[in-house]
Amino acid sequence: MNKVLSFVKKWTLLCAMLVGSVLYLLFSDVSLLQPMGDVIGPALVEMVPYVIFALLYVTFCKIDISNLRPRAWHFWLQFIRTSISAFFVLLMMYFAEGDVKLVLEGCFICFICPTAASAAVVTEKLGGSIASLTVYTLIANIVTSIIIPLFFPMVEKSADITFLFAFGMIMRRVVTVLLLPLCLALLTRRYLPKVAGAIKRRKNLAFYMWAFNLSIVTGMTVHNIVDAEVGGITLSLLLILPLFVCLVQFAIGKWVGGFFGDRVSAGQALGQKNTIVGIWLTVTFLNPVAAVAPGAYVLWQNLVNSWQLWCKEKYGYLKW
Repeated sequence: MNKVLSFVKKWTLLCAMLVGSVLYLLFSDVSLLQPMGDVIGPALVEMVPYVIFALLYVTFCKIDISNLRPRAWHFWLQFIRTSISAFFVLLMMYFAEGDVKLVLEGCFICFICPTAASAAVVTEKLGGSIASLTVYTLIANIVTSIIIPLFFPMVEKSADITFLFAFGMIMRRVVTVLLLPLCLALLTRRYLPKVAGAIKRRKNLAFYMWAFNLSIVTGMTVHNIVDAEVGGITLSLLLILPLFVCLVQFAIGKWVGGFFGDRVSAGQALGQKNTIVGIWLTVTFLNPVAAVAPGAYVLWQNLVNSWQLWCKEKYGYLKW
């Protein structure tokens, strides 16, 4: 029993992904428990934003407001992310149709979608700066709301999305999921320091909340992948190429962050994506089948996170 608990503790994110996959299989359409899944599945999905709100509140209780300031690498990474996204737009304008464009759309959305708000949780575990990552996430969402209405109509002619709509849509998510828990946490630190202190002493609380959330997201991802109506080769590319996109983004983030002494935070900032927003954007404005790619990305990014956490615990530092 102790060995099992030790394994779960070391590989929490991996175990969460396995649990999510198993739950999907238990309640899938081919299972006898499928009627129960029709009730439990939507209920779990509805819990996701509330769990994210709670885990961010717990994480933000550890932030010193004086550290909430922009840094040079925040803007370098935005420039790189926007440039790569623009390059993919040019490729898709050349490959105007077919499976090649479909695969390119999947990779494009993995680059353009903003940083996950919950990236701060893993960043803290890896020894990075929660405050720096939080400021970057705010900037990344603002930039995303600007470039989406510029790029999407070039990718899909039918993508009818205005600047105000994109800005309002993303800012609404930012306010409810990121700014509200941040403000609540800062107020707690100011007026209820004992409560904030008690939360800070529970170091892994937010991390295990994120693991619970990840199991739900993984189940949703497996469902989308299994139900994808696309050929075998194209499906394989939509599943495998996001791994390379993921590794490239983590590597670029760490490389840029290394020049500013914030390697861990920058790596998570560029590499850990809000794939739920990415999937929604793809289904709503691009080719819905391409949503398989950001779905696969969430699995790859958390495998990378699991490996990084293992290295951090085993060696005391990140080997990559």
